Amino acid sequence: MINQRGGFHGRKITLISLDDGYRPPKTVEQARRLVEQDRVLAIFDSIGTAPNAAIQDYLNEMHVPHFPISGASRFTDPARYPWTMGRNASYETEGRIYAKYILQNIKDAKIAVLYQNDDLGRDYLKGLRGGLGDKASSMIVKEASYQLTDPTIDSQVLALKASGANVLFDASSPKFTAQAIRKAFDIEWRPTHFLSLTGNSVPAALVPAGVEKAIGIISASPNKDPRRSIP
Repeated sequence: MINQRGGFHGRKITLISLDDGYRPPKTVEQARRLVEQDRVLAIFDSIGTAPNAAIQDYLNEMHVPHFPISGASRFTDPARYPWTMGRNASYETEGRIYAKYILQNIKDAKIAVLYQNDDLGRDYLKGLRGGLGDKASSMIVKEASYQLTDPTIDSQVLALKASGANVLFDASSPKFTAQAIRKAFDIEWRPTHFLSLTGNSVPAALVPAGVEKAIGIISASPNKDPRRSIP
């Protein structure tokens, strides 16, 4: 419609979409193609903390506006990265919100934490600890991280269950969210499960896990997504 009306200040808009497979090395390759071959004006809605972290320095050096889908704190640092602006709510703030809920609603909470070992997971963990305050060291009984390259997180979920935790704080991306939900269900571990915004996609995480296995999960999102409704 905008192009039919003459474009934006006389410039027509062309949208180019490339797939990086949520793999940072591929993100670098695709970003360089967009900037150096296609000569794009901006990189908009590129998804994922780790993939965007891999191209943040490059895009700022090239003075290309960069709008990543991530709430990691590294994408809200205008002094260091003036060309980058994250467009998700802060992961650290979200972690604090879950901490506040736990303190107010769960008696004798023993918290196990599963997190992605990058800026995504570490920001959530920082927020959770900050929200729990001086109670963090006693309430968090076990932490387990994973790498994006890990094939499964079965061992991490088993270790978290063995800690005796009755709360699971899960800061993950959809592939690993689905694995965590399935594994916890299969080993009959039923903690109060808090799931980060980054992993709460219905089609990408809950459906692959089996929605019946995700009943009772507590999560939040700043977005209204019509795909979240399940028949």
